[in-house]
Amino acid sequence: MTRDWINYAISEINADYQRSADTHLIRLALPAFAGIQLYLKDESTHPTGSLKHRLARSLFLYGLCNGWIKEGTPIIEASSGSTAVSEAYFARLLGLPFIAVMPACTARRKVEQIEFYGGRCHFVQSACEIYEASEQLARELNGHYMDQFTYAERATDWRGNNNIADSIYHQMQHEPHPIPTHIVMSAGTGGTSATLGRYIRCKGYSTQLTVVDPENSVFLDFWQQRDVTLRSPKGSKIEGIGRPRVEPSFIPDVVDAMLRVPDAASVTAARWLESQLGRKVGASTGTNVWGALQRAVEMREAGISGSVVTLLCDNGERYLDTYYDDGWVAANIGDLVPWQATLSTMLENR
Repeated sequence: MTRDWINYAISEINADYQRSADTHLIRLALPAFAGIQLYLKDESTHPTGSLKHRLARSLFLYGLCNGWIKEGTPIIEASSGSTAVSEAYFARLLGLPFIAVMPACTARRKVEQIEFYGGRCHFVQSACEIYEASEQLARELNGHYMDQFTYAERATDWRGNNNIADSIYHQMQHEPHPIPTHIVMSAGTGGTSATLGRYIRCKGYSTQLTVVDPENSVFLDFWQQRDVTLRSPKGSKIEGIGRPRVEPSFIPDVVDAMLRVPDAASVTAARWLESQLGRKVGASTGTNVWGALQRAVEMREAGISGSVVTLLCDNGERYLDTYYDDGWVAANIGDLVPWQATLSTMLENR
């Protein structure tokens, strides 16, 4: 029976959740920032290696409970990579076919991981084409288009289930400044920033939520102008974040401030973080860290003590052929030297 299989599927997802411990909260040592602590919520430790593991779990539960996903239903998703990796994992767990629709420029390592979990990839030339292609495939295959960009903010229960915000505040309880002064987060679907902003308001915390946006993304412009028709002719070069259109899951009214982060600054910060952690991180983490350091600098200049929390989104081993390849960076991102000098200035003892 359909209901029996749905019960089985939900039980499998819940069992997988119980097998996975919560992700770590890392405190960085920054001698130049007396009285200010910077934390990274390390989402790379999920079974599929990224923040999107939480989202994929929630999207599958949402689809199952709404009756959209049944035994044998093909799952189709529009993604720049990490969400598709995580959804391929859950599709395999439930024995469902999975197709990821993604730009042809997506990091090869992500493609390999999707295929490792039994999924297949359907490539399009531009990030703007992924939506229509996904809808078309779902119609042709009588499948379910997950549509993370629409359902991310609805599928995640920001008051409890699978809530990254609740986890952050719980882990901060015994830190010198348990209520963060700032939380800094980039936006891909907008679902995580919606969860964080709603949770902060629900609990009455004074934390300010800053969303950082890369080049060729319309989120910051939309936050300022509230024009849903905004479009960017180019896709973001920082995989996983930034969008060429306003996504339905981005909720501007729960965001206190936004910052534009140049792509070269994102890659510079990601590479610097390797020297602090002893391992590589993705460029979206670099975007987050660059914004977090800017907030820490502002606090230092104002003589304010406190804490800043941001997210480590995924592992940099996925990007050895891109953000960690000097030739690729020179051709696609540009000269990092000026941004390395800026970062050194931010990190100077004063």
